[in-house]
Amino acid sequence: MEYTTGTPSWRLVMRRALGGLRPRRRGQRQRGWSVGVPLIALAAGLLFTTSATTADGTALRDDRRPQLAQLIADKRTRLEQREKQAAGLRTTVDQDAARLADVDTPVKEARQRADAMREPAGFTALHGPGLTVTLNDSSRRPTDTGGDVPQNDDLVVHQGDVQAVVNALWAGGAEAMSIMDVRVISTSAVRCVGNTLLLHGQVFSPPFKITAIGEPTGMHRALESAEGVQQFRAAVADFGLGYTEIVERNVTVRAYDGSSDLRSAEVTK
Repeated sequence: MEYTTGTPSWRLVMRRALGGLRPRRRGQRQRGWSVGVPLIALAAGLLFTTSATTADGTALRDDRRPQLAQLIADKRTRLEQREKQAAGLRTTVDQDAARLADVDTPVKEARQRADAMREPAGFTALHGPGLTVTLNDSSRRPTDTGGDVPQNDDLVVHQGDVQAVVNALWAGGAEAMSIMDVRVISTSAVRCVGNTLLLHGQVFSPPFKITAIGEPTGMHRALESAEGVQQFRAAVADFGLGYTEIVERNVTVRAYDGSSDLRSAEVTK
């Protein structure tokens, strides 16, 4: 067979029939993979190394809530131990001051003045008739349907609810008071975080029990007329919150045994 100039050669015809330059393009893809695979492997190794360093021998996806709960329990135990230690030191100081008062007249007079103020300050236990008020969260749960459904805030006892009861009992003639069996004094502050109550460094969960020594009828009337208590009792009917009053014939309110130090004070004119 004879080929002339300008006529495509048989090799060129075959290349066109087979798709032109496919063999060369396949070679380009092979060279791309040969470069890309090591880069991907390097990036994956860097990611694994970073994860291992961050985890420091632990699983990154582990639930840390049990560890947090244990940390809180440890801190609470340590706080209780230090409170007992502080109470022991205060007892030792009182004993030493009492021995010194036997031979030192100014110290004796100072102790007598302090002893006269211990009862009104809340540092002695009191017994007598009174009233116990208990506030509790609702057993209902919020839903996402409807227009008048309760929200989370509607179903829990708030700081203002506890304070309303405490203020009403004082206004009704309470002589001494405790919240969750912890004596309330002039420096006590009621704080709520979520549905837990903080009082003198201790954390309490509902139901919250408030006990006051005094004439029960007068304190009951003060509770009936207090606006904040009325609002809470309305929420009891609407959302199923808990509210009970129990008349106590003879109840004990323990003495305050914590620190009486003031961090700040303001004199009002």
